[in-house]
Amino acid sequence: MTRRGIKRTQYEICWEILTYCESPRLFTSVIQRCDLNSKNGQEYLDFLERKGYIARRSEGGKTLYSTTQAAKEFVELFTKLYLELYENSPEFKI
Repeated sequence: MTRRGIKRTQYEICWEILTYCESPRLFTSVIQRCDLNSKNGQEYLDFLERKGYIARRSEGGKTLYSTTQAAKEFVELFTKLYLELYENSPEFKI
């Protein structure tokens, strides 16, 4: 079974952001890579930051977002669940 052509769930979007931000990323990189508009991207990043899954830090006048250690459990559980349901890993372009 494949999920191609099916709208992503909020869980998939969060998983995608958290996976992409395992290396520190700029806001514009996150929204472009995860195919989000600015408003939705900021809402997801703010939500993940409130949950303690994303950390925001300034470096050289730029804001970087990175996945925290607390997010590792969510990412592992989501991946395991997804593999169990669909027999393939979540698809997105990293």
